[in-house]
Amino acid sequence: MIRPILQWPDPRLKTAAAPVETVTDEIRAHWADMIDTMEAMPGQGVGLAAPQIGVMLRLAVVDCSDSRGQVVRMANPRIVAASAALNAHDEASPCLPGVWAEITRPAQVTVRFLNQDGVVEDREFAELWATSVQHQIDHLEGRMYFDNLSRLKRDRLLKKAAKLGRG
Repeated sequence: MIRPILQWPDPRLKTAAAPVETVTDEIRAHWADMIDTMEAMPGQGVGLAAPQIGVMLRLAVVDCSDSRGQVVRMANPRIVAASAALNAHDEASPCLPGVWAEITRPAQVTVRFLNQDGVVEDREFAELWATSVQHQIDHLEGRMYFDNLSRLKRDRLLKKAAKLGRG
């Protein structure tokens, strides 16, 4: 089911999500809704965190594949290793449409999470996949991508969003 996406400055977007104890059918249903919602985004999104649809649990999905259908479902994702090499990508969020910013993050990360079978998994992500998973983890911590900008750049981005009637 496609779920509505919260819009900035909804306070839930500034709140850290609660950990998931075990992967249940309810958790799997949230992931299914998140995937449907991500796939319905304009231009197809490459990731979604549960708080973006108002579910305050540490759940995320990412799919940066060209062909789609390669979704990684994660509960309680956390970065356990990051490369020294950095990569810059334009990042945006459906929570604040119409604006974006170039964000520099580690080009490769290893993430530990509970997978769809409820098993702890360590997986390496690189390039856009790494950017997307880090972006989703930010959401789970109650942070938006623009929180990684300097105060001046962040204020400019939010001012631009306000002029567009968002934010």
